[in-house]
Amino acid sequence: MSPRHTVVAGLVALGLTATTLIATPAQATNLCSVPILGPICAPNTAVLDGRQLQTTKFSILLGDRAGRTSLKNLLASADKALTAGPWSVTSKTQVPPSGDKHDYLSLAPYWWPTTDPTPTNPWGCPYVQKDGVRNPVVDSITDHSYRGLAFQAIYQLSLAWYYTGDVRYAKRAALDLRTWFLDAATKMNPNMNYAQGIPCKFDGRGIGIIEFSYLLPQVVDATQLLSSTGAPGWSTADQKGMTDWYTQFLTWLRTNKNGTDEAAAANNHGTFYDEMAATLALGTGQKDLAKSIVETAKTKRIDVQIKADGNQPLEATRTRSWHYFAFNLVALTRLAQLGKHVGVDLWNYKNANSATIFTAVDYLIPAATQGQSVWTLPEMDFRQYAALDVLHAAADAGDKNARAALPKVPVEPGGDLFPVRPAAEQLDDISTS
Repeated sequence: MSPRHTVVAGLVALGLTATTLIATPAQATNLCSVPILGPICAPNTAVLDGRQLQTTKFSILLGDRAGRTSLKNLLASADKALTAGPWSVTSKTQVPPSGDKHDYLSLAPYWWPTTDPTPTNPWGCPYVQKDGVRNPVVDSITDHSYRGLAFQAIYQLSLAWYYTGDVRYAKRAALDLRTWFLDAATKMNPNMNYAQGIPCKFDGRGIGIIEFSYLLPQVVDATQLLSSTGAPGWSTADQKGMTDWYTQFLTWLRTNKNGTDEAAAANNHGTFYDEMAATLALGTGQKDLAKSIVETAKTKRIDVQIKADGNQPLEATRTRSWHYFAFNLVALTRLAQLGKHVGVDLWNYKNANSATIFTAVDYLIPAATQGQSVWTLPEMDFRQYAALDVLHAAADAGDKNARAALPKVPVEPGGDLFPVRPAAEQLDDISTS
């Protein structure tokens, strides 16, 4: 059954139609948002498949158990987000080198002081790298943790609005968005000049852009969910403000040295840069640019990142290789999903090794289903469920091996959310590990 027919069947089964539900224009912002059901149209999302969301919504209404369980788990998180936050970059006590608290600030997580702090050397410089070992002083600057809390809340609240039509979720998402991005007193400047700095060495680095690369695309989808469904509390002016912010940030990404440094990275940093840049391009109406970024990922990413057996050599030497294998595939699978919106088939592209994204996903299956004992590469903090979302994404795209493996993979804490937000997330978030 097609998504459109699923919607019709769902409405008929409930004894409802858009025509019977809407009595006057005042009762709904547009024909895509109706009383009782809330949003019913496929939202115009960038990474998420709007038609898949639409189908899932009506499958849940018709009693789909897996969908209802996943939605229950999503709503548990969204309910907490109703009273958490809002968060802002201006809440930090530290001041960036610019002197402007509206600039995002963070420190490199794996760099450590070599001496005790003194009045003349307050940071204990020089710093040395300890790969995979997180320096707790990083968390004294709240921008990083607040970014994660805010962006995840915005995403989950917007999805909760879409599935339930409960205006509380839409209005809270709108508040969180305006606080972080739009309100003059609390908004973030659209740059990352001071991300992942190293005391006494660098004010900021391109490598710090990764802190937004795997969450900001979810915010783009969240604003699309709100705007394309006429969400209460989210105005045309709000959406224009976000589009302007995205446009300015994308320009910064493509012209600032930190941005061009990150774009040149061959490993997961480069993949996530592409995924974020393509999402921002599509979300601001620059479809040709988004298509070009996804198309280039064939040779720039898949050609150099995946061996014939699915091994990812650029991630294999890390002290947390399992984490980074899954992490890079989060970016690749999301790029492939975005590619469907711009007419590029990234899923089935074969590199010179005859390897595809599916090949790299399937490489994870033994450890995902059996545990760390069969993972032969370095891993300081093995979390078996880290591969669940990328297996879901590959299964949705036609990978039979991934589909068969899914029932054998442990579910992440908080329950499996993929059925209701069908795009991969990094489940063992590096910011908390």
